[in-house]
Amino acid sequence: MTKQKTPYFSKGEKLLWLFSVASILLSFFLFDGKSFLTLAASLVGVTSLIFNAKGNPFGQVLMILFSLLYGVISYSFRYYGEMITYLGMTMPMAAVALVSWLRNPYRGNRAEVTVNRIEKREYLFMGILTGAVTLLFYFVLDFFDTANIIPSTLSVTTSFIAVYLTFRRSPYYAVGYAANDVILMVLWGLASAENSAYLSVVVCFAAFLLNDMYGYVSWKKMEKRQWADTVASSISG
Repeated sequence: MTKQKTPYFSKGEKLLWLFSVASILLSFFLFDGKSFLTLAASLVGVTSLIFNAKGNPFGQVLMILFSLLYGVISYSFRYYGEMITYLGMTMPMAAVALVSWLRNPYRGNRAEVTVNRIEKREYLFMGILTGAVTLLFYFVLDFFDTANIIPSTLSVTTSFIAVYLTFRRSPYYAVGYAANDVILMVLWGLASAENSAYLSVVVCFAAFLLNDMYGYVSWKKMEKRQWADTVASSISG
C-alpha cells in the first residue's frame, strides 16, 4: 500500500491563509473598492508570510514584490518614511535574506531554511546598529516633512530589527515584524481618519500580525525539531 504524502501546508495553515485573504478582501470592498494596487500588495504580503512561517525562501521573493508595491502606496499618502524604509531597506534586505536562506537549506531541503541561534553579543551589535539607523532615518524623515513622524520612525526601528533577524535566520524575526505590524496599524489608522479607504490597510496589517505570531510559533517548532535531529544524528554517528 502506497504511503500517502503529507501536504506541505497543514489544515491550520490553510485556514489561517484563507481567513487572512477573506478579511483583506472584505475590508477592501467595504472601505476602499478602488485601490487595487493596495489589494494586490496585501494579498502578496499575506501570502509571503505563510511561506516565511515554513522557512521557505519563496516567501522572501514575495516580500521583495510586496515591498515594491507598498512603497508606491506609502508615497501616495506622503508616508515617505514607509516608502524609504521598504524600498531602501526592507526590499534590499529581503534580497539578501533570500540569498542567505538559499545558501542554508536544512539538510538539502530547499523548501526549509536552517534555523540559526544568535549569541548574546550579536544582539548587542544589532541594538547599536538599530539605534544608529533609527537616528539617521529620523533626520531623513524630518527633512522630507514626513506625516506622523514619530510612528514612522518607530516603524523604521522595528522594520530594521525584523529584516536583520530574517537575514540571520532567527525565529525572533517574526517578533520584530509583529511589533512593526502594530506600529503600522497605528500609522494607517491615523491615515484612515483623513481617508476611510485606508481602513483596508489597517485590516491588512492586522492579518499580518496574526500571521507573524504564527510564524514565531512555527519557527520555534522548526528550531526544536532541527536541534533534536542534530543531537540524534551526533549520537547515532
